[in-house]
Amino acid sequence: MHVERTFTVPRPVDAVFDYLSDFTSTNDWDPGTVETRRTAGDGGLGTTYRNISEFMGRRTELQYETVAHERPTTVQFRGRNKQATTRDTLTFAPSASGSGTTVHYRADFDFGTLGNLVAPILLRRKLEKLADEVQAEMERVIPEKVDA
Repeated sequence: MHVERTFTVPRPVDAVFDYLSDFTSTNDWDPGTVETRRTAGDGGLGTTYRNISEFMGRRTELQYETVAHERPTTVQFRGRNKQATTRDTLTFAPSASGSGTTVHYRADFDFGTLGNLVAPILLRRKLEKLADEVQAEMERVIPEKVDA
């Protein structure tokens, strides 16, 4: 199961990549994040993070790792706990006007064999709503946090 969004922000590709490739930025733009902190690494490939999020009234902790880091086009994070594995992929390209960045955000969820059968029925709407909120927050926060 996955959700994805594409949007444009008025900031340069390199700067947007640098900001979003640091997963601690979820503290700024992910409404479900309670806290993300770096646990190891320099921000590049192999960097790890501890993320505590709240979803549907429950707190959960995931350990994330940067599994792709191709500046300035692609960054991917894999999150894991006993219940789920997530993969957050962000790709970046100059906007059509050339004055900003088009961001494509995709979040994939694996809840295990049984969980994957019921997740689309139980979680689809809630995850789509969360994806809408994430996009809105990124569009709001990136111009504030990233220099032009």
